[in-house]
Amino acid sequence: MQGYSEFYFNVDHGYLEGLVRGFKAGILRNADYVNLAQCETLEDLKLHLQTTDYGNFLANETGPLTVSTIDDKLKDKLLTEFHYFRNHAFEPLATFLNFITYSYMIDNVILLITGTLHQRPIAELVPKCHPLGSFEQMEAVSIAQTPSELFNAILVDTPLADFFQDCLSENDLDEMNIEIMRNKLYKSYLEAFFKFCEKQGGTTAEIMCPILEFEADRRAFIITINSFGTELSKDDREKLYPTCGKLYPEGIHLLANADDYEQVKCVADYYARHIMRFHQDGFTYSSQAASRVVRWTCATYFSLCRLTKIYTLQHCLISTLEILSWDSRRDL
Repeated sequence: MQGYSEFYFNVDHGYLEGLVRGFKAGILRNADYVNLAQCETLEDLKLHLQTTDYGNFLANETGPLTVSTIDDKLKDKLLTEFHYFRNHAFEPLATFLNFITYSYMIDNVILLITGTLHQRPIAELVPKCHPLGSFEQMEAVSIAQTPSELFNAILVDTPLADFFQDCLSENDLDEMNIEIMRNKLYKSYLEAFFKFCEKQGGTTAEIMCPILEFEADRRAFIITINSFGTELSKDDREKLYPTCGKLYPEGIHLLANADDYEQVKCVADYYARHIMRFHQDGFTYSSQAASRVVRWTCATYFSLCRLTKIYTLQHCLISTLEILSWDSRRDL
C-alpha cells in the first residue's frame, strides 16, 4: 500500500542479514590468533576456543582430541549453519547458496569414482566426502563404467546435470578420463556461477566475479602444468579451460600452445596479477612446481576472502591444526 512501503523494507532477507551480522561479530580477533599460535597441544586449543563464540562445538568430546575429530566437528557446525541459511533463503540468495554446494558435489563424485577405480570399498569412501556436497544416490556413483552411464543412471536428476553435457562419452572411466571429466565439470560450473553473479550486478558481481575469475585462471595454469608429459593434446587441453577468467581469450590460447614451464611463465608475464607468482627467488620448474602454484593460489584466495569478510572457523584454525599435527608426528 502506498505510504506503508517501510513495512516491507528488507522483508525477504532481513532475518538472514541479522544472522550474518551476528556471525561477523563472532569472528576471531587478532588476539585470538596470537593465542592460537601459542597453543602447544590440541587441549590448549580447545580451552582457548571455549572463550570464543565457537566454544561449544567440542563440549561433548571427553576423550583425547585429534585433528580429524576437530575437523569433523567443524564440518558439522558449518553444515548446520549453512543449511539453516539455505532453508530460510529466498531467491536469488537460495540459488547463490546452491552454487556454493555444487563444487563439493563435483569433488565427491570424482572421489567416489577414483576410489572405486582403485578398488576401495564404498563404505570407506563415503565418510571422506564433504557433507556440503552430499546428494541422494551418491553411493550409486561407483557402479558407472562410462560418463554416459554415470549421467543417465544417476546424475540426470541432480543439480550437476546442467554441467555434465560436455562430459558425455562412451570412454571407460580410467584415471585420465576421470581428470578430464573433473576439469570439464569445473569449467561448466565456474562459467555458470560467473554468469549468475554477473547477472545479479551490484555488490554480488563486484565481490564474486573477481574471485571466480581468479579461480578460472588458477585452473587454467594448473591444467597446463599437469598436462605436460601426458597424452592430452593441445586442442583437448584448451577445451578444459574456463572462459570466465582474465586470461580469456588471448592468455588461454597461449597456455594451450605452451610446451614447457618456461612458456607458462611467459604467459603469466602479460598479467600483473600473476607475474610475481612465477618469479619468486629460486622458483624454477620441478616436480614441486604445481604444488607451489597451488600454495600461491591458496594465499591469493584467502587475501580475497579477507577483502570480502568470508571466514569460517575451519579456515581460521587450519594452520594451527597442521602445525600441531606435524609436531605430534615429529615427537614420535
